[in-house]
Amino acid sequence: MSDCSLGHVVIIGVGLIGGSLARALKAHDAVSQITGVARSQETLDLALQLGVIDNAESDPVQAMNEADMVVLASPVSTMAPILEAITDYIPAHCVVTDAGSVKGSVATAARQALGDKVDCFVPGHPIAGTENAGVAASFAELFVDHRVILTPLAENSETDIQLVQAMWEVCGARVVRMSVEDHDAMLGAASHLPHLLAYSLVDFLSQQDRHEEIFANTAGGFRDFTRIAGSSPVMWRDICLANRGELIPLLKSMEQQLAGYRELLEKSDGEQLEQAFRRAKTARDKLPEVTKVANDE
Repeated sequence: MSDCSLGHVVIIGVGLIGGSLARALKAHDAVSQITGVARSQETLDLALQLGVIDNAESDPVQAMNEADMVVLASPVSTMAPILEAITDYIPAHCVVTDAGSVKGSVATAARQALGDKVDCFVPGHPIAGTENAGVAASFAELFVDHRVILTPLAENSETDIQLVQAMWEVCGARVVRMSVEDHDAMLGAASHLPHLLAYSLVDFLSQQDRHEEIFANTAGGFRDFTRIAGSSPVMWRDICLANRGELIPLLKSMEQQLAGYRELLEKSDGEQLEQAFRRAKTARDKLPEVTKVANDE
């Protein structure tokens, strides 16, 4: 990518994802300037101090002036009001995208807010993250060798889609495309359900009478399994609610699976229990290496 080919990029939400995107784009000289938008002045001051952004705005409307690319890296629940606020101020040539973990609700919000301008909005989702939050936790290499899923709308032009793809590729990401529906189904199973289960396990154990002793005797396996329960509760509340249409049937199926395991234990059926564990191990061993080590969102 040539220098400054993205021009003036506005990133709304300067946290881990938005901050890391800004760092990566600046590291590769892919922008002329980056304006960061956040509600917290403390966040904006820190982002400026760290050199993550060049300009700071608390009002997204004020940031739209001469924007060439706008990236919504804020929580899923905030995207509808942000889109409604900026609709009348998006420059004619500007491309808008997002980094939300759920695409159905975001696509619906974009159509409702943007109306006949929705062609400028190309939904996206970087499958990368850590359990840490905030601009101080951001780093330029976050997206290297990670997937970014684009879920283009029928209204999008190929030129705009490719521009968003190029933005993520310069950050080192591997970009793929799929439908909004496939994205929410796949991520519901691969990301949203695991987070919900991790939160559920830690919450369940914390309510046991001897929970302090239980936690005192945990080892690496427990910490590995529950690491993602250290993620932002507010962010994951919003994600789970936004994708509840996929999560509810998955949870029902999971309940049946757990009931089946309970029956095997009640019957002392070691053979069937071992077979179930072996199926799981075989499937786990086939995971791509990047998936095994990633702190994915």
